[in-house]
Amino acid sequence: MIYVCIIAAANILITTGNTAFLSVPPTSALVSSVLGTLFVITLDGITAFFIRCLPGELFSLSKKLYSAGARERALYRAIGIKRWKKYIPELGMFTGFHKDKLKSTTDREYLWRFILESNYGVVIHLANSLCGLGVPILPSCRAPSVWMPIFAVNFVLSLMPAALLRYNTASLIKLYERCILREEPVCQEQN
Repeated sequence: MIYVCIIAAANILITTGNTAFLSVPPTSALVSSVLGTLFVITLDGITAFFIRCLPGELFSLSKKLYSAGARERALYRAIGIKRWKKYIPELGMFTGFHKDKLKSTTDREYLWRFILESNYGVVIHLANSLCGLGVPILPSCRAPSVWMPIFAVNFVLSLMPAALLRYNTASLIKLYERCILREEPVCQEQN
């Protein structure tokens, strides 16, 4: 809900700013702002769809791109990730896998799927952060006073979930590795 409020407030500010400072008629400013916002949301969705079509092997544990290191995690804690993470929407309904709560810390397959979904999410959100650059394609949104704020809002709102996923994935990988270590002695005894 907070994302909707931020997007609505941004549209109001873009409309007001263009009307007050650039003498753009209010209706034109509002239409440009709303069309640009809807366009970037559509680009975000298309980008997410195509990334989800990529094979899961590209999103395996071996890729360091997906997980935050110790310094990055410290930075996230310093900027209050634990306070603001509750405001980030969880969109697991689109994939059938929710990442808002960890349901098991000992089920290796579940943890692997959680990590895989998180890794997909990191790439999707990082790619989505740049989708606002496509807004000037629309004739009514070519003015920098329209597309730049839309880009900025989309950029920030996309990077926040990417940061959260990267922050959480480091812990998930540790849990997953512990599960493997717990299972190894059992496998060795059977041999």
